[in-house]
Amino acid sequence: MNGTVLIIDDEDGVRRSLRGLLEDEGYYVADAPSGEEGLQVADEVSPDLIMLDVVLGGIDGLEVLARLIEKGYRYPVIMMSGQATLENAVKATRLGATNFLEKPLTAEKVLAEVSTAVELARLRRENESLKVEMGRRHTMVGESPVMQRLRERIRKVAPTRATVLIMGESGTGKELVARAVHAYSDRPDQPFIQVNCAAIPTDLIESELFGHEKGAFTGAASMHRGRFEQADGGSIFLDEVADMSLETQARLLRVLQEGEVQRVGSEKVLVVDVRVIAASNQNLGLMMEEGGFREDLYYRLNVLPIQVPPLSDRLEDIPELAGEFISHFARVDNRHPIELTDQGIEALMTCEWPGNVRELRNAVERLMILYEGMSIGGREVEEVLPSARRRGPSPVEEDDVGQSLRERVEAFEANLLVRELEKSGGVVSRVAESLNTDRANLYRKLKRYGLK
Repeated sequence: MNGTVLIIDDEDGVRRSLRGLLEDEGYYVADAPSGEEGLQVADEVSPDLIMLDVVLGGIDGLEVLARLIEKGYRYPVIMMSGQATLENAVKATRLGATNFLEKPLTAEKVLAEVSTAVELARLRRENESLKVEMGRRHTMVGESPVMQRLRERIRKVAPTRATVLIMGESGTGKELVARAVHAYSDRPDQPFIQVNCAAIPTDLIESELFGHEKGAFTGAASMHRGRFEQADGGSIFLDEVADMSLETQARLLRVLQEGEVQRVGSEKVLVVDVRVIAASNQNLGLMMEEGGFREDLYYRLNVLPIQVPPLSDRLEDIPELAGEFISHFARVDNRHPIELTDQGIEALMTCEWPGNVRELRNAVERLMILYEGMSIGGREVEEVLPSARRRGPSPVEEDDVGQSLRERVEAFEANLLVRELEKSGGVVSRVAESLNTDRANLYRKLKRYGLK
C-alpha cells in the first residue's frame, strides 16, 4: 500500500472518481461527504494525505482545515475547488494547506500531487519516529536517590551559561548528562556538537576543534570549519578532555577566555558563542598536580562540576535500566521482548559492573540474542556473564521467599556493608575505596542500615 488518502467532498461523482484513480495506484482511500464526517474519519484512519473541497454543506473546507490543525494534524492537505479564488488560496495556505487544486481535476495532476504529498508525509513520520527514538536513547533512567540528586543538579546548572565539567567512570552516562544540560539550557534548539578528544589523533585535534584553511598543511585540500564554529550559538561537548595535549589545552583556554577561535593557517580571528561542556573519567585535579593538565584550564572548566554516580551506587535502578534496554532492543532489532524474572533481576543486581551502565546494556543485548522469547532467570544471567564477579551469595535464597525485590536488595546491600566493614577493621575510607564509592554516599547508607 502506498499510503492512506482521505477525500472530503460533497460531490459523489468526485469522490468515486478519485477513489477509483487512487486505488488503482495502490493507495488506501477513505472518503466523507461532509466536513463534520470528514473530521471524524480523519481521527479513525490517521491519513497520510487529506484532499479537501473548499465548498461543503455544513462547515466549509477552510473551517475543516482550521479544526484539523487545532487537533494536531501535521500531514499534507490538498484543497480543491471549482470556485477557486486568490483569497481562498491565500487563506488555505496560511492555515497550513500544502497545495490548492482547481476543478475540474485531471488524473495526471492529481497523481503527481498525491505522490509528492504522501512522500512528504512519510518523511515527516520517519522524522517524528527518529526524534522519539533519539529521545528514548538520551533519557536518564532511574529513580534512586543519587539519580534524583543528579537531575536536580542538572536543573540548577543547565540554565546558566557557565562551563560544566562532568566527571565519572567509563560507562556511567556522561554523554546523557551533557545532552540533558544542553536540553535544559537557554539554547536547546541550537547545535549540540560532540567531540571525543581521545579518538582524534593529536596532530589533527586542533584542526578538528578550530578548523583550518586550504593548504594550511599537507592534505588540507579545502577549508574546514572546526567544531567550535559548527557549535556557534549552541553547545560543544568535549568528551575525554584529559587526552588533549598541553598545546591544545592552551588554545582551548583562549576560546574559553576570549570566545574566539582561529583556524589553523589563518590570521583571522572568529568570534563564537559556545557553551562548553567537558567530561573526563580521569582525576583532572590529580593530573593538574602532576603536570599533565593545565591548572588555569582546569579551573576554567571546573566552574560547575557534576559527578555522575557509578552503577554500584544505584543498584536499585538496575530493574528499570534492564527493562528500558529490553524495550529498546526489541524496538530497533524487531525482536520479541524477553521477560526477566525476579531471580534474573537479582542476578543482575548481584554482579559487579566495572563497565557500569554500558556494560549492563551489552549484557541485556546478549541475553536477548541468546534467549529470545524466553523467560530469563538467574541461571541464564550467570551463563551469559560467567566472568562476572558475584557480590554475595546466590540470588536464590530460601530466606528471601515472601520478600519484595526492594527488601531483598536492601538486605543484600546491608550484608555487603557489614562484610566490608569487617574486612577493613571498621575504617570507612577503606570501605569507600573498596566499593568505589564516595564517602558521603557510604555514610548515608551506613546510617540508613544502622551500621554507624
